[in-house]
Amino acid sequence: MNRGFEVVAHTFRLPLLGVAAAGLLWSAGANAKDVVKLAFIGPLTGSNSAHGLGGRNAAELAVKLHNEKPGAKYTYELVSLDDECKPNVGVQVATRAATDKSILAVIPHYCSAVAVATVDVYERFQVPTVVWAAVHPDVTYGKKTTVMNRVSATLIKQNEVAAKFLTGDQGYRRWAAVYDTTDYGKSMFKFFDQYLKQTPGQMVASFGVGVDQQDFNAELTKIKELKPDVVYFGGLTPLGVRLINQMSRLGITAQFQGTSGIVGDSFLKGAGPLAEGVVAMYDNPPVEKLPGGKFFVEQYAKQKYNETFEAYGPYAYTATALVMDTIDKVGTDRKKIAAALRATKDYDAIVGKVSFDEYGQNINPVTTRYVVQDGKWIDWDESEYKTGKRKLAGR
Repeated sequence: MNRGFEVVAHTFRLPLLGVAAAGLLWSAGANAKDVVKLAFIGPLTGSNSAHGLGGRNAAELAVKLHNEKPGAKYTYELVSLDDECKPNVGVQVATRAATDKSILAVIPHYCSAVAVATVDVYERFQVPTVVWAAVHPDVTYGKKTTVMNRVSATLIKQNEVAAKFLTGDQGYRRWAAVYDTTDYGKSMFKFFDQYLKQTPGQMVASFGVGVDQQDFNAELTKIKELKPDVVYFGGLTPLGVRLINQMSRLGITAQFQGTSGIVGDSFLKGAGPLAEGVVAMYDNPPVEKLPGGKFFVEQYAKQKYNETFEAYGPYAYTATALVMDTIDKVGTDRKKIAAALRATKDYDAIVGKVSFDEYGQNINPVTTRYVVQDGKWIDWDESEYKTGKRKLAGR
């Protein structure tokens, strides 16, 4: 059975050891049933907290199920830290986790700007790390490390797929872009614009905006005058919700195109009916289609979490399960854990096979085209937009 999502037939718990005993793991190794501490880091407060809390819940679920396995080697404990989706805060909490020798591995970051800012921290303190969401290429490819790995994809492929899809199948030609000026937003726009130049499409205007910007009247007035076919948005949910609402108020009827940063229930709730027909690329099929997707959804529902797992919850679960299975295999030495993680090939996970290249990047995610239909993100190929029963804006 695949270890990443095996069903537990019998469950039991063991008492946790004290903090002092956990601290001995670093120097002396752990005996069976000793506590092994892992750190989860994400935005647990602030405007992106829906994604952080969903990821944390998924990571906690992985720990719970792993601890309940008959014959479990260690008892795992998850320490959750809030990076607030802010690079300066992220560096602080990453340093806290990395310098705590009782924490053997870190599962960090939803926000790319935070992940990019913390790479040097994890490498400096040589803590094994498996990123669960942040998609900026530099997280793994900015510099070659020995400890930084990522189960989610980079943002490069999704922008290539988007440019070819919307200029090809849909025949759009004129774009205006609005993107946030973080590393994430700038990189999203950079790669989409790069791939758009290889198609019949044209970028007629682009606007970089702050993540906390509230009023887009100046940018949207210019966009309305230019009459683009599509408005490309490179950013996260809170900014995207504000943008699409203000587009509607100004009467801009262009097709709204997002990125993986808006895929999830929080965008649907924030945008309401305006979300209908929005398209975005995300590097996995719907969770129900994943190898262990049904199991994951059922187990998550049993916990009665207050938050949905959002788009990257399955990746948070996968990253946590991979770390625990690796520690079970090689023990509690950080260097051995890091080496074993980097050597991961064809690991069976709920998101499919995980294989890391020499930079620690999972090479297996496949980009899926998504569209919002009746208040849900669904696979384009299974939508009424694909059959022609419904039409995107301007088609």
